[in-house]
Amino acid sequence: MIENLTLAEIVKTKPEAAKLMEKYDLDFCCKGKMKLSDQVKDSVLLDKISNELEALFLKTETAEADFESYSFHQLVDFIVEKHHAYVKESMPVILEHLEKVAYKHGDAFPYMKRIASLFFQVKTEMEQHMIKEESVLFPAILDMEKQAGSNEFLKQGFSVDAPIQMMEAEHEMAGKIMDEIRQLSNHYTIPDAACTTFAVSLKELKLFEEDLHRHVHLENYVLFPKAIAFQEKGKTEISI
Repeated sequence: MIENLTLAEIVKTKPEAAKLMEKYDLDFCCKGKMKLSDQVKDSVLLDKISNELEALFLKTETAEADFESYSFHQLVDFIVEKHHAYVKESMPVILEHLEKVAYKHGDAFPYMKRIASLFFQVKTEMEQHMIKEESVLFPAILDMEKQAGSNEFLKQGFSVDAPIQMMEAEHEMAGKIMDEIRQLSNHYTIPDAACTTFAVSLKELKLFEEDLHRHVHLENYVLFPKAIAFQEKGKTEISI
């Protein structure tokens, strides 16, 4: 039964399900270990979502990439070139728009001041987060792939466990802040009196959160488990 699968399992099996999750505000990244039935308590809504997912699973054709079959190099390249590049490019623009809206319309819409402050926090933390991934964790994972068979990385005492745990904790923090932003903005609802920049900034935030969900899911539930499994396999080979 689909409702008994975790959200991460659903999206891993059928990547197109990510859009459906976002449609119903289901967090499949930071809360990906939760079952669908745990996140959706309304039985009628649960049946509706389950039916839509089952219809999606019946479709055999998909244009989505099969990330489970990707090598470490392919996964890292995709994350850096697709998600990191988008985050680096979009964050300064979004923050500029939010600060402009907060300055001009903050008195009428005080929640926008809070949203601008929260997104500044996201931007600051994500910039440091991506530096750590690109300069420490990702190169280490790629080194593991290069040294397959020799297991030199393990003989030198290296482990991906601690850096992965740190990255997952930072993912959760960013997810919580974006969740607060979504709640403050009433799910990115554009007020009738909103100017163009106001409307654009909320649309940008929505797109940013959607990309963040995909980004975090790909790391937390594909790249990181794959790296840990590879490391454990190496430990077993050394002990034999």
